[in-house]
Amino acid sequence: MIVGYRPYLERIGDLLRNQELLAFGMRQEVRRCEAALERAEAGARVALVSSGDPGVYGMAGLALELAAARGSVLPIEIVPGVTAANSAAARLGAPLMLDYACVSLSDLLVPWDIVLARVEAVARADLVLCLYNPRSRKRVRQLDEVAALLLRYRPGQTPVGIATSVGASEERIELSTLASFLSCDIGMRSVVIVGNRTTLRLGPWLVTPRGYAK
Repeated sequence: MIVGYRPYLERIGDLLRNQELLAFGMRQEVRRCEAALERAEAGARVALVSSGDPGVYGMAGLALELAAARGSVLPIEIVPGVTAANSAAARLGAPLMLDYACVSLSDLLVPWDIVLARVEAVARADLVLCLYNPRSRKRVRQLDEVAALLLRYRPGQTPVGIATSVGASEERIELSTLASFLSCDIGMRSVVIVGNRTTLRLGPWLVTPRGYAK
């Protein structure tokens, strides 16, 4: 049996072979995990599908929390995947060659003041920054605030890469700068990678030197 968010199940349609499907809508994460655990406890072999890597903004943590709360002794296997930051970086070049951090700009589960504090800590430490969930139709000002905060610590010409819908037919890759990237087409399926003070734009690529050339 396969359990997951409906759009994710649609994307793996070519891999399915008459398995029973249990699809859920957005913001039904708890219901998804509970359903997977209930079916597994009833004897079914269940795959709980997540996007990217299940342990990075995915379902693995919630599934483990709920299993522990139920006192479940089910054998659980977490299969690693490719998180959006890594797939975006591969399209952009090699911006994650040095230390980096990922921060989600969604404030549904984390208060906005904490998100800003984390972004500022990353900026102070001069880490490359990967922004998940950067902007939605209703949530626009957050990315503007983050850009203004980063500009207090990094030059306006700092390279920025935007990777949207990587691997899909509508994939779009854009290169910009910290001073200008807000004018790019950025949505919920975008990952924004902001370079540090050493990140370079080399033709069509972004590269954060590891230091080997020295």
